[in-house]
Amino acid sequence: MSDLLLAIGLVCVIEGLVFALAPSRFQDLLRQLAELPVGTRRSLGLSTLALGVGLIWLARVFAG
Repeated sequence: MSDLLLAIGLVCVIEGLVFALAPSRFQDLLRQLAELPVGTRRSLGLSTLALGVGLIWLARVFAG
């Protein structure tokens, strides 16, 4: 449970930094993402998901 809270906290910190440091750039990025085809967005999401799972796996392997 503490790992889940840690992960959610890290996501909040990173997203908060993006909004605080570059709000207009983030808005431009969202606009560009909205213009991408659905298949491309889906592939990007699945790739990010796979990267996240891989990083979690690596963290677990090296932590224990």
